[in-house]
Amino acid sequence: MWRKFLNLFVIKNKFEAFLVIYALGLGAVERGLHYMQQYPGVGGWLLFGVCPIAVFMAGARILDSVERRDTE
Repeated sequence: MWRKFLNLFVIKNKFEAFLVIYALGLGAVERGLHYMQQYPGVGGWLLFGVCPIAVFMAGARILDSVERRDTE
């Protein structure tokens, strides 16, 4: 039973991977906007810029792992 439940949280194909990456991107932009409000000026812009970069790195890793899983 736990196995079936845990399979709900496994990314099985690229479509699901893109949905997860999209959600991460939305959260990163929202967090970046909060940073811009808390730290006006250059500091806020730099923190805003770092948030999507983290999503790019995580997205590349997610897509890479889905592609490896498809070839096995």
